[in-house]
Amino acid sequence: MVKTWRDYNFPLLLCVLILLGFGAAMVYSATLRDPLTQGYFSRHLVNLLVGCAAMALLTTVDYHAFEAWIVPFYLGAVALLGLVLVVGQVSSGAQSWIDLGIRTFQPSEPAKLLVILALAAYWSHNERQPQAWRVVIASLILVGIPTVLVFLQPDFGTAMVFVAIWTAMALAAGVRLWQFGVLFIAAVPAAIYGWTHILQPYQRTRLLIFLDPLKYDPDLKQGAWNIMQSLTAIGSGGLTGRGWTHGLLSQGNYLPVQYSDFIFAITGEELGFLGAALLLVFLGITIWQALSVSVIARDTFGRLIAVGIAAMLLCHVLVNVGMNMSIMPVTGIPLPFISYGGSFTMTSLAAIGLLQSIALRRRRITF
Repeated sequence: MVKTWRDYNFPLLLCVLILLGFGAAMVYSATLRDPLTQGYFSRHLVNLLVGCAAMALLTTVDYHAFEAWIVPFYLGAVALLGLVLVVGQVSSGAQSWIDLGIRTFQPSEPAKLLVILALAAYWSHNERQPQAWRVVIASLILVGIPTVLVFLQPDFGTAMVFVAIWTAMALAAGVRLWQFGVLFIAAVPAAIYGWTHILQPYQRTRLLIFLDPLKYDPDLKQGAWNIMQSLTAIGSGGLTGRGWTHGLLSQGNYLPVQYSDFIFAITGEELGFLGAALLLVFLGITIWQALSVSVIARDTFGRLIAVGIAAMLLCHVLVNVGMNMSIMPVTGIPLPFISYGGSFTMTSLAAIGLLQSIALRRRRITF
């Protein structure tokens, strides 16, 4: 049992709490004048409370306790991802949610954390030969099953998060760079086939729009309108912004899903370059602290968990902010600790709890 908090990562906690306050303020502003989103802010606060409770609970639990439950956890995550394809609720063109009656639940979000645990446990059990092809292929199967199930929803953005998690953890585990090259070459034919035969025309358009919105979507019906409004909002904020709850586009509800997918654009308009930059600084410090936990972790299992969590958060930040600034495809994934969204908010905070658990148990003997 941990008897002291000398190894607790207080900078990580402080950054997360600041980001949660930042996010709550922006969700409030983004839903203030839209009659369709009334009640979202209060629900967001409830999600934060539940997520913080999960973070506190996981902090006190020794992360090694999860090793014995890896198989049922992983199989449960895969089962839920399969179930959502059968009984899932469709929203924004994706069948990603299960209706629980009082609220909806998105299985792909906790699945990210469970896949991280599964990969960390697998590679820690094979830490003497992580580059062996049988180990590499087995790890690809572990991440490939949930990735394919998520892709079939279809949720391309979340599927790519799983790929990013595997890539970062594989590097940290010891997979060689030349092996990545071999896998990349082998994946090219599958990628070409998927692009030409699996993705629908509208999906290909959405992935290409960011390159030139008006060229790929001249009728403004496939997402170019969203990108143009986002860029307008960010650009109109200037250095200091129009003021919290005083954005012309945000308060006029010109941006779709502005409380989640495009919340960074709302931040840019209302708080300006300085506010958006400050937000990115705190997100960057949070990810850096996650990586610092991986450095001090006492074993491979803890180190790989921390790397996987850092990769998950970094991928979300890069894709969400990049999408808002038209330098990444529009895939619709939330900004960690900022966007509205119960399943991902709780998953992110649970991940922070795991990081703290690893930090607290960095020493084999705790006094």
